[in-house]
Amino acid sequence: MDNREETTEIIRPEAVAVSRSLESPIPAEARTVTIAMAATAVEVRGLSYTFPDGTVALQDVSFSVAEKEKVAIIGPNGAGKSTLLLLLNGLLRGQGLVKISGLEVCRRNVKAIRSKTGLVFQNPDDQLFMPTVLDDVAFGLCLPSEDRDGQRRQVAEKVKSKLKELRAEHLINRSTMRLSPGEKKKVALAGVLITEPEILLLDEPTSGLDPASRRWLEDYLKGLERTLIMTTHDLELARKVAQRIILMRRGQLVAEGSPEDILDDQELLEASGL
Repeated sequence: MDNREETTEIIRPEAVAVSRSLESPIPAEARTVTIAMAATAVEVRGLSYTFPDGTVALQDVSFSVAEKEKVAIIGPNGAGKSTLLLLLNGLLRGQGLVKISGLEVCRRNVKAIRSKTGLVFQNPDDQLFMPTVLDDVAFGLCLPSEDRDGQRRQVAEKVKSKLKELRAEHLINRSTMRLSPGEKKKVALAGVLITEPEILLLDEPTSGLDPASRRWLEDYLKGLERTLIMTTHDLELARKVAQRIILMRRGQLVAEGSPEDILDDQELLEASGL
């Protein structure tokens, strides 16, 4: 059902949606403000996750992301940022509610969820596995085996076009094992973007990039016309790309607001270990 003109409840604490006390994270039952906005792309309510060894990764996390909104999730190591992305993509299952474009993330919906979300891991070596860049990027198209010979040229053109968009078309015939960290990042991103996901999930996208590659990625993400949720330690990237910042610490959401609200609050950042 199309809910583009729906009224959405968004959790906000008093004033500017910044919880100043790190010992009092934003609770799920916080006062809500009802506003009209675009359709909700991601809805998270009361999400918790504990690893098999008993380590608590997330505790009662709640937030919403609108269609085509760009959100950066920041926080120190161990805050639960990467785990959160895995839960949004359905690679992990926690307690609480997660919805992607209105679909609950659960076993029966996992195929549809992964067609709507594209996750790029922090380490591209965890993602690249085919022998050549062409084969790796094309893998996401999942063509039936009986059609591959007839459509190989068409697939190669799609791959070339996507790599050109990322300024990486010269890599198309290279081995995935003979790429620099920055080149691997671009190929991993191309392999996700070629499937045209509605929601792009990026885990530490600038990790391992040189300054020129970082500037290129920043400009690319700013111009991207789709929902973006990224985790990052790169606060300058968060300031320039994101429309909203979510700050996490010890598995809890402790603050959210505009880049200015969060990133200009030096006391809050220092208390959060940033």
